[in-house]
Amino acid sequence: MYYPGIDFQTSISIGTIYSIHYYEYRTDFTFSGETHDFWEFVYADKGETIITSDQTEFRLKAGELYFHKPNEFHAVRSDGQIAPNLIVISFDLSVSNKSDLQLSSEKQLFALSDRILRIDQTERRLLALIIQEAKQSFDCRLDDPYLAAMPLKQTMPLGSGQLIRLYLEEFLLHLLRHFEHAQSIGLDKKPASYKLKNTEEILDLITNYLKQHIHEQITLEQICHDNLIGRTQLQKLMKEQFNTGAINYFHQLKIETAKQQIRSGRLNFTQISAGLGYQSVQYFSRQFKNLTGMTPTEYSSSIKALAENSFPE
Repeated sequence: MYYPGIDFQTSISIGTIYSIHYYEYRTDFTFSGETHDFWEFVYADKGETIITSDQTEFRLKAGELYFHKPNEFHAVRSDGQIAPNLIVISFDLSVSNKSDLQLSSEKQLFALSDRILRIDQTERRLLALIIQEAKQSFDCRLDDPYLAAMPLKQTMPLGSGQLIRLYLEEFLLHLLRHFEHAQSIGLDKKPASYKLKNTEEILDLITNYLKQHIHEQITLEQICHDNLIGRTQLQKLMKEQFNTGAINYFHQLKIETAKQQIRSGRLNFTQISAGLGYQSVQYFSRQFKNLTGMTPTEYSSSIKALAENSFPE
């Protein structure tokens, strides 16, 4: 019996990946700008930052993303008030044997590049997966803004580089669908099912609740009670999306907030600890080291050392 094969067309194909960074900037960081002949996008994971695109300057807030087109001048600086966390990924698309579908999708990227995009939970998850694989693949820090080349580790987990490429392609495809720019090539306007949308709404509700209570100590029972969700459902959702439990995720949010405050330089460790609801600065320091591998003092020294370098010409 003859079984005809199916050859699906490739809509988005990543050629070369030039850099994957997760920056934790101080409030006084400034990068004067550059141009290059490949794509780059900037995503504000925490805080806010000032982005320059050609001659236009604007504010990028947490949860927002901006595409820089090839050969477009771009710069970034902290606003002096809020210490931002940024994901910056640069890449180009495969140029060999481009189909009409690929060319059409490349045009869609140009359409995406002229506005600020707010990404959804699925897209945030894909970015997190890219950063997770990058940490296992590159033999360098992902937060060094002065790094020109990113060397690979001699030994990496099986398929790590391929997963980065696949996650990035999935991220771009999801963005095109999300913002309905792929309509002309026959892709559905709403790729996510109702169940996924409902899951995203629940997760947004939970994460916003945790952020609102960042200065307190709360229990799992309190989270479930205040958000009308069962303990088992909550833990299952958090495990699927963040690979951790709700309370541990809450502690991660606290430490991320502490890192921002350390970079701002306005509060000492005792003030930061008290403001985040810790009973003692010693317990805060232990939590900080458990989650970051560094004490607050070591983290502060590390950020200061990076800031005192000068960007290469």
